[in-house]
Amino acid sequence: MNDDKQALQVAALKNGTVIDHIPSEKLFTVVQLLGLDQMTNNITIGFNLDSKKLGKKGIIKIADKYFDDEEINRISVVAPHVKLNIIRDYEVVEKREVQMPDDLREIIKCANPKCISNNEPMATLFHVIDKEECVLKCHYCDREQRKDEFSIL
Repeated sequence: MNDDKQALQVAALKNGTVIDHIPSEKLFTVVQLLGLDQMTNNITIGFNLDSKKLGKKGIIKIADKYFDDEEINRISVVAPHVKLNIIRDYEVVEKREVQMPDDLREIIKCANPKCISNNEPMATLFHVIDKEECVLKCHYCDREQRKDEFSIL
């Protein structure tokens, strides 16, 4: 199959956002984190597509939607090297890589059962200690957690 036919596996987007290079096993977590299941926009999801870089990847195309940094950086916890393409009139006008923010609000649940954030109605807050290894520190109880220890809210 040549490159032109491969490109046709996912339809072109006139205006909106393309989220590319999502690890396949994280695709539906990204959908949940961005609240895509609540949107009325036209959304195309490609799952287990061939990728030279990842082996298999996911891609999401959202028509007429542009995310702000806070929204899109939520996914950095589960998919830290995702590429974001802004499309206007079928042309890519901006490309960027998702960056993990210094603080994460209301994304991660603290693994400490005694943490106040697990026992009172309040927003969770974590400070990112190490962006490469995804080490987070709870603002309230100071417990450090690695990506294999925390769960997404």
